[in-house]
Amino acid sequence: MARRRLFLTLVAVSLPMAAGPATDLARAIRENSLDSEACYRIRDFTLFKEDIRFYLTDGYLIFSKPIAGRPVAAIFSADVENGSGEVILRPPNFAERRALASYIGRPNLDEGLQAAVFFFTGDQYQSLIQQIPNNPTNRRVPEMGALLAEKWNPVLHNLSGSLDLRLSLDLLNGPVRQADFFAAAIQSTRWNNFNIFFDPDNVDQIAAGQFTTRKGRTFFDVWTHFAARSAKGGVASGPLRIDLSDYRISATVEPSLNLTAVTKVKVKTAIDGLRVLPFDIAREMAISEVTVDGMPAEFVERENTVRGGITRGESSFFLVMPAAPLRAGVEHEFEFHYSGKAIVDAGDRVFYVTARGNWYPNLGPQLTTFDLTFRYPRDLELVTPGEVLEDRTEGEWRTTRRRPNGPIRMAGFNLGDYAHARVSRGGVVVDVCGNRTVESALRPRPPLPMPLPQTGPRRGRGAPLPDTLSPPLPLVDPLARLERLASDIAGMLEFMGSKFGPPALPYLTVSPIPGNFGQGYPGLIYLSTRSYLGYAGASRPQEVFFDELLEVHETAHQWWGAQVTSAGYRDDWLMEALANYSALLYLEKTKGRRVLDAMLEEYRLELLTRSENGEPIDAAGPIVLGSRLESSLEPRAWRAVTYGKGSWIIHMLRLRMGDERFFSMLAELLKRYGRGEITTGDFRTLASEFLPPRSDDPKLEAFFDQWVYGTGIPALKLTYTVKAKGMRWALEGTLTQSEVPAGFEALAPVEIQLPRGRDGTQPRLITKWVRASDEPVTFTVDLPQAPAKVTLDPHNGVLRR
Repeated sequence: MARRRLFLTLVAVSLPMAAGPATDLARAIRENSLDSEACYRIRDFTLFKEDIRFYLTDGYLIFSKPIAGRPVAAIFSADVENGSGEVILRPPNFAERRALASYIGRPNLDEGLQAAVFFFTGDQYQSLIQQIPNNPTNRRVPEMGALLAEKWNPVLHNLSGSLDLRLSLDLLNGPVRQADFFAAAIQSTRWNNFNIFFDPDNVDQIAAGQFTTRKGRTFFDVWTHFAARSAKGGVASGPLRIDLSDYRISATVEPSLNLTAVTKVKVKTAIDGLRVLPFDIAREMAISEVTVDGMPAEFVERENTVRGGITRGESSFFLVMPAAPLRAGVEHEFEFHYSGKAIVDAGDRVFYVTARGNWYPNLGPQLTTFDLTFRYPRDLELVTPGEVLEDRTEGEWRTTRRRPNGPIRMAGFNLGDYAHARVSRGGVVVDVCGNRTVESALRPRPPLPMPLPQTGPRRGRGAPLPDTLSPPLPLVDPLARLERLASDIAGMLEFMGSKFGPPALPYLTVSPIPGNFGQGYPGLIYLSTRSYLGYAGASRPQEVFFDELLEVHETAHQWWGAQVTSAGYRDDWLMEALANYSALLYLEKTKGRRVLDAMLEEYRLELLTRSENGEPIDAAGPIVLGSRLESSLEPRAWRAVTYGKGSWIIHMLRLRMGDERFFSMLAELLKRYGRGEITTGDFRTLASEFLPPRSDDPKLEAFFDQWVYGTGIPALKLTYTVKAKGMRWALEGTLTQSEVPAGFEALAPVEIQLPRGRDGTQPRLITKWVRASDEPVTFTVDLPQAPAKVTLDPHNGVLRR
């Protein structure tokens, strides 16, 4: 599923620009330089932005030259005798303090400064300049300003090239919306270079992090990310809300695979007089023209941008400035013209769509209608969600128009030389497309030659025999499983529809994509080409993944992601965990409980795998860190925790509720939050409503604190004795927990099996849920007769060592 932008990072880029006020402003920011006349020798300055605190104790402060009437950057240098500065950032909750400590070894950031580069659109300039009269030693030093400008201008240019569009957005909209963006690039002795941000356009405004390279791969490690104090009090203005609706897209795929498109979309904002709007589009795409309500609009785009350290997507950020400010509550017609290489030839007429969810301008997934027209070479086929309204061939071109019969969150497409298998079942049509050839990466490699036995003369009539013989390569048929895939996916839709309700759309197209992954979009699945080949008797985890799990998981996204979606990156785990566990439910139904248990065991082992620091992967962070888990500390953590631990969390809830209540909860989730967003807190509240009466932890607060907001996989040990008490019996047990952080409490089931009755009745089962803690926990269960068997957690009711 798509990933959302969270905040900007500092990366040098280049800008193709045309004339206009937005372009001129962005260029001025990018080419800005320090003002030697605005350089000061300072002592005891402070710069506060909510929870971010800078103490500029002794050094130089130099401002940039004014832009739009004021400086937007400043540099502090402690390069004087006994010069010093300090930055303090204290996360407000345990989870973020723990996250910060995992990177810097301490729960709070308190770091000395060698230098800092500040960018701001709020009142930081006024705050700093007003402090000059506070100390008689503060003075203007233009002669030092010339030296500092020479040294720091290249750094300022480098960093400004990343923030120009974000700063321009604030400055141009300043008259109608408070500008308050702040960023700092900090140089320290201990941590070298790191960044701090305050971005009011994010739900969590404050963040700190650092670029790190590990084994040739660059990460932006997010140390901490949390909401500012003013946001908690409802003071902050909050993210810029822009509603997009009624997409109409006309695209042409050239034989060269270049995509040229015109997108029309209706745009509405609640802010009257908004001058500039931000949009996302795939990095491969270049904008050539924008109009708003039929009038030419200025646009400023960036090449090779990096939107954010937490962002997992591949989008580029650009600005649009209409000829006239937008009216609040009015639908304005935006038209974008753009093109780019969004499709790659993997060889042998197998194609890879690189820009799947962002090939058109957007602002993240929004539920809206689409009308999609594609023109492409007649010897290929292009698939996209929606009913076919038009399909014609003219000369060397084929044109297809489709329209989904309801609003969807995003529209993907795929291209290939396809064969089809179609199945209609339960009111849903499944169309599985398969490549007619196999990309070279999946073709069997020739085995080593086999030596021929030397049993006599090797020559006879005809050509001489070689000394060795290579056996023929096995045939790989990418279409062999087509009918089976169509039938299987129809069965998956039927099963999930019976449990959750109807899918997002009454038709589903499944199409191949080279690689080791899949993606489920509304009405369209990208399925790894490996899944088309199949593995007879699949047993290894990778084989089971491609042969069985992947297609079910992506099918489940027709509910989890396509209908209900997560409210933020901290909630993204819900969509993946629900989709993955839905896939396990289907495999349990069709393959038996052993497959479910085997997959849960694989996830458990992966979570317990040791990282380079000796800690298990699970210790990398709680599941609500979302994509922040994919860090230099443990790149494997995001996948292992999101899919593996997420599946365990849903499974543990299922066993706490029982199947009837569990499936009712999932159906209610879609009924209550379908066509909307859900938070992790919403999910906890909903799940608690379906617990059996008089359940331990009735609001699931302890459960979520341990498994969702915390880390740890306990080792549990049960000891017990059985004593006669008159005509009854007493089971006295002790549950011991170890290998988890202090305060961890795991609720574990103890199953007690009573003997078969004299009348031949089945053995009676009693389940006692026991909460383990730091100290051994004792419990007693009164029984009518001595138990035949006592077992701790026989049905994987708790994730444990």
